[in-house]
Amino acid sequence: MENNSIIRIKNLTKSFPMGKTQFTALRNINLILGKGEFTGLIGPSGSGKTTLLNIVGSLDSPTSGEAWVLDHSIGKLTAKQAAQLRKEKLGFIFQSYNLLAVHTVFENVEFPLLLLKMGASERKKMVMDALEWLGLTDKVKSKPPQLSGGECQRVAIARAMVKKPSLVLADEPTANLDAANSHHILKTMETLNRELKTTFLFATHDEKVIGYLHRKIYLLDGKVDRDERKVNSEK
Repeated sequence: MENNSIIRIKNLTKSFPMGKTQFTALRNINLILGKGEFTGLIGPSGSGKTTLLNIVGSLDSPTSGEAWVLDHSIGKLTAKQAAQLRKEKLGFIFQSYNLLAVHTVFENVEFPLLLLKMGASERKKMVMDALEWLGLTDKVKSKPPQLSGGECQRVAIARAMVKKPSLVLADEPTANLDAANSHHILKTMETLNRELKTTFLFATHDEKVIGYLHRKIYLLDGKVDRDERKVNSEK
């Protein structure tokens, strides 16, 4: 991969069978994302942004072309290798939170570390660090049903960030939040991006999210329509 690039996509096409025909969700995508970017894939429903995010996250593979993520060719990974990449290097934030309702905030955030087979004391320190980043140390023993929507999304972000991943993928992360909570969440993610140098890639059509992005990649009908960088985005 090119120096300092986290993601490199070349001539990527993705098609799905639809009856007796094929539906092409992505057409000849070419993109490079560098380390520490705060970037969004922007477009209406059906534009291909979630499909592209899923390929970057090794949840799907290209039909043709290449997608390199953290020096791994996504199309050539076995299912086991893809799972290992997600487990070690990637963090995911979803609009539906995907928290385990019967477990505490601490246990929800700890879960990715259990997969990495860390010792208990190291896990505890990393979980508490993540909860401190997100202002959730007073909720450590609470369970998701006792939390507000904004608090649940902050727990989801803490879970994504706890292992300090190289790349965080966020699919419409503010869709279920009001404006005040959305701005709080986005400012928090921007701070984590700046302080931890974590690369963030969003899939969104939310204007609130778009306003925070340092780079905007607009998709239309499965193609890159335009690619805009914010001037002086470093804060």
